Amino acid sequence: MKGTPMYNTRSTHSPRRVRSATVVAAAATSLLVLATGCGRGDQSTGSGSKDEARIAIVTRDFTNPYWAALRDGAIAEGKKQGVKVEVQAGASETDSTGENAKLSTLAGQKYNCFGVVPVNATNVITPLVPVAQKKIPILNLDTQIDADASKQAGVSYASFIGSDNLSAGQLAGQGLLKRMGGKGEVAILQGIAGEQNGINRQKGFSQEVAGKLNIVATQPADYDQAKALTVTEGILKAHPKITGIFAANDTMGLGAAQAVRNAGLTGKVSIISVDGITAALDAVKAGQLSGTISQYPYAEGQLAVQACINLVAHKTVPARIVAPIALIDSSNAAKAISSFPQPFVPFANPLTATGK
Repeated sequence: MKGTPMYNTRSTHSPRRVRSATVVAAAATSLLVLATGCGRGDQSTGSGSKDEARIAIVTRDFTNPYWAALRDGAIAEGKKQGVKVEVQAGASETDSTGENAKLSTLAGQKYNCFGVVPVNATNVITPLVPVAQKKIPILNLDTQIDADASKQAGVSYASFIGSDNLSAGQLAGQGLLKRMGGKGEVAILQGIAGEQNGINRQKGFSQEVAGKLNIVATQPADYDQAKALTVTEGILKAHPKITGIFAANDTMGLGAAQAVRNAGLTGKVSIISVDGITAALDAVKAGQLSGTISQYPYAEGQLAVQACINLVAHKTVPARIVAPIALIDSSNAAKAISSFPQPFVPFANPLTATGK
């Protein structure tokens, strides 16, 4: 992901369409050409013309490299476009209280566009109420916020920007089916209970392998590497015939890989996870992970800033922007690493063709 990404507009929402494309639409290579009124130069939070974007983004936590990459993409894009971008986060994947506190503080400041990654489907709705009341545009990033609960609170979203997690799960299922010869016992490591991305990834995976692979264990590990190590050790003891593991994110995949190494089963148990963080790409290249579904959070951060710039300039943006995904395995890991954090294939950016 060096340079700025373009986007492929092909959809992967259907289980079968995933087979025709390993990469889904959207990320940023041809950067948005700003209208004159978008504003450049003044970096202070409270100053500038009415059309100068002042962007606040709140995500889960920066200890997870995925969210750190989203932050870095947003900040880099802000610098390139000459607009103010502030990115803050909670203290952990499950720190909804801390995330909400950050969001409430930023809501009282002079930002005119917000991007939010929730911990769960509803936690950010209440602190977003004053933002919505001011008619400030809000982007729902990466993880879907409950639409009905938002509507009841009077909160709406200008766009959703994120990956197609159902397709990511399907793509992981295809990868494990190939690795396992189309049969065998497999385990699933789930993320945080009730978190929609993990639910969609598991659903897509289960749909893809139904009637082919036997899912013998499904356990949560909260997107935590140490917890995934412990959970996987227990699963391997309880189900010694397992030859495949699907982890709903890379940190859990790395924990599972460690458990497999500790059990002397490297090369006998295939593992595919989701996110495409640097450590996972390195693990794929080293043969410790069979694959990762790269979701390019850096590009999501770029897209969020571009979308906010459009919105503040009174341009329209698509209601849904699907960021790219790709299966990274031994055949393309080196190329993915050399391009990181940008996608290593071209895409068409939908934000360059939005209304004026």
